[in-house]
Amino acid sequence: SLRRVFAITSTEAEAAFGNGAVFLERYLERPRHIEVQIAADVHGTAVHLAERDCSLQRRHQKLVEEAPAPGLSDDLRDRIRAAAVQLARHTDYVSVGTCEFLVEGDEFFFLEVNPRIQVEHPVTEEVTGVDLVKLQIQIAAGQPIPFAQDELTLNGHSIEVRVNAEDPNNFLPCAGQITGYHAPGGLGIRIDSAVHENAVVQPYYDSLVAKLIVHAPDREQAVRRICWAMDQF
Repeated sequence: SLRRVFAITSTEAEAAFGNGAVFLERYLERPRHIEVQIAADVHGTAVHLAERDCSLQRRHQKLVEEAPAPGLSDDLRDRIRAAAVQLARHTDYVSVGTCEFLVEGDEFFFLEVNPRIQVEHPVTEEVTGVDLVKLQIQIAAGQPIPFAQDELTLNGHSIEVRVNAEDPNNFLPCAGQITGYHAPGGLGIRIDSAVHENAVVQPYYDSLVAKLIVHAPDREQAVRRICWAMDQF
């Protein structure tokens, strides 16, 4: 029963953290994972760089990300973006970061803030033309964000898939030597990776070895391009 699980959870929390407080969250049946890229500087400027959809996951780990998020109403999209910027301002946040939300229907719920560059940042770079790593360094150096919110425009659609070193029998992380590595190239295709043929995947780190990112004028073309690129990888 819920009472029994509540008691067990409280006891475990008390033993592990010295605090047995437990809170309940609303259950969402079919939520989407939508996150907003934000940036804020020491001069009081906070902006968003649109949002990403990261709903395609396995074992709560993201596999496919895209920007901008498809299928959101203009009103919902505007409200999510505004909430992210408001959060940054309210907390006096300074840096590049991500506000993550769960979305169901026309409602959205705060999940967490990632105060760093994330794995899926390239899709935002592709549609905004903003180098987020460079921007983070500029903000850390005390420089102002070099654009205003109304100067930011989105161009096309971008999709990223994560390439992981895994055992194909059970899809669990797998270490070992990479005996062949043939990454695709061409118009609208980007590879972010540090591995190469004969490189060794260590067991001490995440199994992610490469990111395959595509950019196209619209989502339909981006889907076709990512499928072609995956076939070529």
